Amino acid sequence: MGDVAMTVPVIRAFVEQYPDVKITVVSRPFFKPFFDTIPEVNFLGIDLDKKHKGFLGLFRLFQELRDSGVDALADLHNVLRSKVLTFFFKLYNLKVVTVDKDRAVKKALTRAKNKMYRPLPSMILQHSQVFRQMGFPLQTENPTFPNLGVFNEAKTQKWIGIAPFAQYDSKVYPLDLMQKVIDDLAQNQNNKVFLFGGGNKEIALLDEMTQGKTNVVNVAGKAKLPHEMKIISNLDVMLSMDSGNGHIAAMLGTKVITLWGATHPYAGFMPFNQPLENCLTSDRTKYPLLPTSVYGNKIVEGYQDAMRTITPEMVVEKVNEFL
Repeated sequence: MGDVAMTVPVIRAFVEQYPDVKITVVSRPFFKPFFDTIPEVNFLGIDLDKKHKGFLGLFRLFQELRDSGVDALADLHNVLRSKVLTFFFKLYNLKVVTVDKDRAVKKALTRAKNKMYRPLPSMILQHSQVFRQMGFPLQTENPTFPNLGVFNEAKTQKWIGIAPFAQYDSKVYPLDLMQKVIDDLAQNQNNKVFLFGGGNKEIALLDEMTQGKTNVVNVAGKAKLPHEMKIISNLDVMLSMDSGNGHIAAMLGTKVITLWGATHPYAGFMPFNQPLENCLTSDRTKYPLLPTSVYGNKIVEGYQDAMRTITPEMVVEKVNEFL
């Protein structure tokens, strides 16, 4: 989800700066609402279970794109399926540019020995470079954001979004500390806290976090993606892990605070248009091997409590800066 959301600001900049070029985005149908915020974009939902499954299915997808008049492919993902698609485009002498994910440099940032601890180019920049190589230089500074309209509820409080979960546990702020953050923010009746997540387990945990607090609402499982996006676009601030909800908020122009455990904003996945000071990172003095992973999928013994070095007081203070 985060990977797809990070393409949205770049594609929005493209259609603004090159209105005569037709863009077709190919992605899972679930992500269509992201691109509905850019009316000029044509969206093609990929059916990976049937129609576009496997090698022959991807060839069928290529044929659909070629028959629709597509002249070139910008591969913004650089994974096996997109590589197969680029193979077909090259086979028919159509132009292809693939994003450089800097995998070797990211490995140097996360390795234990001879770590190269320095900021790497953001994925936003890497996506922009793809279009530059295709002959379309882009400016992503001073971006514009969609107006999704006011929510159907009168906004009489400060609205705070909190997305406590991530794909991997090493990126999740300890839930007992997150509960303290929520409790502290909810003590101020001028605040309204919206909790975001997905899946039955997360929904149950979020329900527990709302107990006894009338100004804390669990959105998970109760709203579809377009509805959630509308809420997020009306937030005063979103508190997120290194995960998709932070990138959704950023693509909508909402201020984002992110909490980082095994991963680090230096790897290039900092939310779009957000300053580094909005990223609260675990203490590298106590945990010098950080970051230990690009995506959070690697476990390093003894580093399970790294995020506890980010205290609830630090988080609440940062949130209050936006309120």
